[in-house]
Amino acid sequence: MKIMIFLSWVSALFLLMISTLSGCSSVKPWEKQNLAKPEMTFEGDRLDSGYSEHIYGSKEAASGGAGVGGGGCGCN
Repeated sequence: MKIMIFLSWVSALFLLMISTLSGCSSVKPWEKQNLAKPEMTFEGDRLDSGYSEHIYGSKEAASGGAGVGGGGCGCN
């Protein structure tokens, strides 16, 4: 019984280690051009992100609502 528990822990640790190490890969210099594309940024479209910030600020009824805690509703 203890051997089964030990083997299950070892196999779980091994799977965790393998899945963690698979994410450690280096990017070759000729592949960096793909990562520099505008589609790869968190804000791919400046117009769309500006529009979303405007809507968020309007809903909060406060100027600069994107970076300030609290809003026009009185909640923090």
